[in-house]
Amino acid sequence: MQSSNHRLRDMDQHHPLLSAGADVETGSLGAGVMVGGPNSGHTAGNRTVWFIQDSCGMVCATMTWFLVLYAEFVVNFVMLLPAKNFWYSLLNGATFNSLAVLALASHLRTMLTDPGAVPKGNATKEYMDSLQLKPGEVIYKCPKCCSIKPERAHHCSICKRCIRKMDHHCPWVNNCVGEKNQRFFVLFTMYIALISAHALGLSGMHFFTCIKVQWNECSDFSPGVSVLLLIFLCLEAILFLTFTAVMFGTQIHSICNDETEIERLKNEKPTWERHMRWDGMKSVFGGPPSFLWCNPFTGLRLRRLLMVTQGRRGGSEFSV
Repeated sequence: MQSSNHRLRDMDQHHPLLSAGADVETGSLGAGVMVGGPNSGHTAGNRTVWFIQDSCGMVCATMTWFLVLYAEFVVNFVMLLPAKNFWYSLLNGATFNSLAVLALASHLRTMLTDPGAVPKGNATKEYMDSLQLKPGEVIYKCPKCCSIKPERAHHCSICKRCIRKMDHHCPWVNNCVGEKNQRFFVLFTMYIALISAHALGLSGMHFFTCIKVQWNECSDFSPGVSVLLLIFLCLEAILFLTFTAVMFGTQIHSICNDETEIERLKNEKPTWERHMRWDGMKSVFGGPPSFLWCNPFTGLRLRRLLMVTQGRRGGSEFSV
């Protein structure tokens, strides 16, 4: 379809433009929900909680929390509290639990942060006229969510939205990893890798200590129960350490090369100005290197706690 100002191309197949005045939010957010109303997520300055209603993702996210809490239970109640060395228990307990809190906070920020979704159904004639494009300039429209597709955006079949700088959809965080939440995903993989390595080290120390003495003296649980709990913890820690360490390295490599996983797999040639190495890291984490890079709570402000009646602006919101 061609007009005097621009040409429009569908990415996958031809799809007619929505007519003027059409409801561009038909179907609301599809798989995604924004607390505060279906249209509030597209209102400038009105930031709301992003959540994907995907059964597989919700199960995986719940399992992630369960496994982290299980690790905390075994580390605290099986290994540290029964230990006779007070300072050993205090230092390791403070370290492990702090890392676990940071890991779960990073998981929540990744899951509940809009990854960079393109406004759904904005491919209207009025909107394209407002872009003031040069004659002959080509823009692309996603035929699946009827939105103008920015450069480096890809459509997610689970989120049912086009995501800016989409790296991949991760069921363990029940969300896409994209332009706005990649930082939190990197922190999540880093902290999970750290607590997994710490749990393995503590398990080895505990086994070594209990072999020297009677098992009943180094744990409040029976020897059989203690061994089963520790074996399952070691298997969990090895699995998650391997997975998250590889994912963390892959993400850092992608950020330093300014290339998403989808772009790498599709072997897309960059048409954008690439931010290499530290420039890419500063672009994702925001600002020069500092300890704030490791803080998943940065920029989080609790705005409202109580739900308001339908029709009023907002709702239960977090500024993310």
